[in-house]
Amino acid sequence: MIWHKEYSIEEVQAWGHRNLAQHVGIEFTAIDAESLSAKMPVDHRTQQPFGILHGGASCVLAETVGSVASGCVLNPQTQTAVGLEINANHVRSQSEGWVFAVATPLHLGRSTHIWNIRIENDQGKLVCISRLTMAVLEREKR
Repeated sequence: MIWHKEYSIEEVQAWGHRNLAQHVGIEFTAIDAESLSAKMPVDHRTQQPFGILHGGASCVLAETVGSVASGCVLNPQTQTAVGLEINANHVRSQSEGWVFAVATPLHLGRSTHIWNIRIENDQGKLVCISRLTMAVLEREKR
């Protein structure tokens, strides 16, 4: 298991309240030994003006899942993680339904984490593939 402790999906979901994740409808769906999953609706909140999933919304989903995953790896008393770089390849359009993201680690180092985030549609077809680099920071002692 890569996580700092065993997290319930309810604990993880609480991190998505009262922020951008809640605004666009992101819901965490599963956490297993080495991945974190979430879903996001394709609706008026996440579509671009032409009625398909906005590439920026895919990036929001990818960064949300990867950021929370990094947070679950670290000891929250002593460390935090912030986004350093994200890239995304938008492979297929989606005009309705849900998209599903799974974040898996490519690298979990002392100063950086790199996550692979695969976003698929309801039929399991690839919509977007993203790589997220997180900077690991020490929290200031209080």
